[in-house]
Amino acid sequence: MSRKEFDASRMRRMKRVAARHGLTILTSEKIKVLGQPGGHALREDASFNIVFGDTPKPFSATLDEIEAYIDGLGAGEE
Repeated sequence: MSRKEFDASRMRRMKRVAARHGLTILTSEKIKVLGQPGGHALREDASFNIVFGDTPKPFSATLDEIEAYIDGLGAGEE
């Protein structure tokens, strides 16, 4: 496995792309401390509203879902 496939590397790449769209990736640290996998959400920087990952419950999006959402934003620019 190459380094670019590690979750930390993927997260750094996604955060850079999300920032270009005025978004911030939030991670639920509380869930990670409890030993359960942490979820993610996307917040719009201008309004501080959650735009993805808050349904059916807060921080419910997986890393793969966040990546797909961000990739969809990039595809809309072309």
